[in-house]
Amino acid sequence: MNNKVETPICNRLQENGYWNNDWNGLYNLDPVWTEKYLDMAMQAMSGIVDPKTAELIAIAVDASCTHMYAPGVRRHIQKALELGVTQREIMAVLESTTLLSIHSCAMGVPILMEEVEKMESAKTK
Repeated sequence: MNNKVETPICNRLQENGYWNNDWNGLYNLDPVWTEKYLDMAMQAMSGIVDPKTAELIAIAVDASCTHMYAPGVRRHIQKALELGVTQREIMAVLESTTLLSIHSCAMGVPILMEEVEKMESAKTK
């Protein structure tokens, strides 16, 4: 990684195994911006919610259909279990997270029905 500038947050994430290797290109192109972004992102959880809740939120974010970051899901499930979160609580978060994807059906099914209707209408002409 590019260490021409001070990036203590990026360094700490890397050392603790929380670094996402997908960030390497971004970091190499602009380590200052990457450091600022990660600082901002980490502020949302720092000391505001209890550690168990923070892990459950992180599981939901990483498992969401718009993120789907398996290494993060694994890491946060492991940490949640270490903190005493139950399997059922984690499952409830995962089940709730799937509700995000209902919008795919809410949008896609009407389009499907319209297109099927058009296709059937064209066949009868």
